[in-house]
Amino acid sequence: MKVLKIVFLTLILISYMSCGSKVNPPEAFGPLPTKKQLNWHNMEYYAFIHFSLNTFTNKEWGYGDESPELFNPTELDAMQWARVAKEAGMKGIIITAKHHDGFCLWPSQYTERSVKNSPWKNGQGDVVKELAEACKAYNLKLGIYSSPWDRNHPEYGKPAYITYFRNQLKELLTNYGDVFEMWFDGANGGDGYYGGANEMRKINTLEYYNWDETYKLIYETSPNTLVWGVGPSEARWIGNEQGRAGKTNWSLLRQKDELAGKVHYTEFMNGHEDGEKWVPGEADVSIRPGWFYHEVEDDKVRPIEELVDIYYESIGRNANLLLNLPVDKRGLVNEHDEARLKALTKIIKNDFKTELLKHASVTTTNTRGNDKNYNANNLTDGNPETYWATDDSVKTASITFKFNQLTTVNRVLLQEHIALGQRVKAFTIEAKINDSWQTIASETTIGYKRILRFPRIETTELKINITDAKASLVLNNIAAYNAPTLVKSPEISRDKNGLITLKAENDNSIFYTVDGSKPTTSSKKYSEPFTFTDAVTVKTIAYNTDEAISSAVTTSKYGTSKADWRIVSTSSGDTASANRIIDGNPNTVWSFGDSKNVLPQDIIIDLGSVQSINGFSYFPQQVGHHLNLISNYEFYTSTNLKQWTKQSEGEFSNIKNNPIKQIKTFKTCQAQYIKFVATTSVSGSNSVSIGEIGVLNATEN
Repeated sequence: MKVLKIVFLTLILISYMSCGSKVNPPEAFGPLPTKKQLNWHNMEYYAFIHFSLNTFTNKEWGYGDESPELFNPTELDAMQWARVAKEAGMKGIIITAKHHDGFCLWPSQYTERSVKNSPWKNGQGDVVKELAEACKAYNLKLGIYSSPWDRNHPEYGKPAYITYFRNQLKELLTNYGDVFEMWFDGANGGDGYYGGANEMRKINTLEYYNWDETYKLIYETSPNTLVWGVGPSEARWIGNEQGRAGKTNWSLLRQKDELAGKVHYTEFMNGHEDGEKWVPGEADVSIRPGWFYHEVEDDKVRPIEELVDIYYESIGRNANLLLNLPVDKRGLVNEHDEARLKALTKIIKNDFKTELLKHASVTTTNTRGNDKNYNANNLTDGNPETYWATDDSVKTASITFKFNQLTTVNRVLLQEHIALGQRVKAFTIEAKINDSWQTIASETTIGYKRILRFPRIETTELKINITDAKASLVLNNIAAYNAPTLVKSPEISRDKNGLITLKAENDNSIFYTVDGSKPTTSSKKYSEPFTFTDAVTVKTIAYNTDEAISSAVTTSKYGTSKADWRIVSTSSGDTASANRIIDGNPNTVWSFGDSKNVLPQDIIIDLGSVQSINGFSYFPQQVGHHLNLISNYEFYTSTNLKQWTKQSEGEFSNIKNNPIKQIKTFKTCQAQYIKFVATTSVSGSNSVSIGEIGVLNATEN
């Protein structure tokens, strides 16, 4: 009986100890993502489609007076757009249903300024509908861009326009199925047609639209739609149009301060460690210099290595990537863009082809309650719902992966279990090389996903050290890879006198052509700069002899050299220094206009001889906090310095956020002298700057 009593008491004790040893999951910490935001994070990568009247008027921003009859794509195929996006690994498409000029890609019942009054499909077409059907066919999610700013609508800036704006939102959110993201541009208010008023209208962006009520309407109409952009948004702009997030990137934002106008947009690159709301970053960038299609940019699609960098500095830095594919006049994703996107897709797939840690043994300095439900094996099981966690009091820890043989590594990927909050403030990565631990990376935030690139190493062990965090650690994935070498394309430059210089990384060999043909290792090998004063197309590749691999082809088109160009006169500024804008180097900058010499200001240039030209280029200043950008211009030509013909005038749209080389085309004319007039500046100041001025020779096209 006594023995039975002891056994019984022992069983009770074991049962009690078993119940007492149950380990609770970590508690959530700080601002948290909603289910909608978690789904958005999981998308990672999707396409932007800029397509509208601007495609046919060769503009970035329409003024609002363009005729709907100009919209007539001859081969529009939304299924092609969806196929291209799907093959690239994208998970959705956002379409510019209405841009700033007010033209609607759907037959809105609230305006005549839409596809219903275009010749496309005899006014019976609906671009948004066709894209919605294509997205469904390719299992992609549909997103909508609808510009709050409308440079056409006569009531813009007045209360009546808000009703119009919201009525169109209802149309877009009810007629085309689920919309995963509503995208609101930050460009609001300025000059426009406004029903014929042709005037400047300024509004308070945060007050005019009554965003609280507008968001309420969106959520009531389409509860699964995430709203991006201005107002109390659920995701934020990354602060630039280059597709780059900061190395430190919190998914948190002091949104109350932002809505009060106390947050500068440059802070969006990093977010706020002390933010009170979960507002993750989305990095938007175009595959070309501009957002809309321009034929002159067919040879200016971003280099493959730049697109690879963008991938790693957006998705690899805790941001989603929104990559723009400007549909051309036919209504297709252009073949140049598709080819470059295919090359990017191939590289990214190869970079992450073989994961190296799943067969390594793993140990850690702390596991929550020593419970297997939270141990480090969860980091490599491929299940995003399982995670490794530490005890509540532990904010620093190390995870060590030991390989069974010497292993080559140059990428490490880490993910926090963000459903419980973003916690990590700092971490390092060490590798055991020749039996000695060496630090190969020292970084800050992780968030949804962080990918590190570093020089290729051979190691027997990798150690991840979390050195600082807000709370206990919760990670759901760590992976390592050995990505193939990417040989960067050569840089091409030509000075005023036509001297062409080619540069490649790591002493790679360079091969080039000047006849338009594709270069190979059998082409002419570059040894020293060479002179080419006529119009020329230079194509180059770099070649890594150690690994026998080539770069992608780099192409640069040049017109006749500026050897005979000279500055005739300037309305202000130092005329001698003005030679900087025709020296072939856009990094040498000249400024004119000041408090005594207000805009407009002009400069006259002698091309040296009469030439056939059909356009000009303005390269703005690139470096500095005050770029003194020109926003509006006039351009004149002459053959004798007496009679002048205005060839072009207008605005450099979106130059503030995207200060790229501006190219304007016009009807071919004869000119020996050109006059460039800066009429207004972005900042409103009288001082403006120019990096380089050029012309487009008609023979180039």
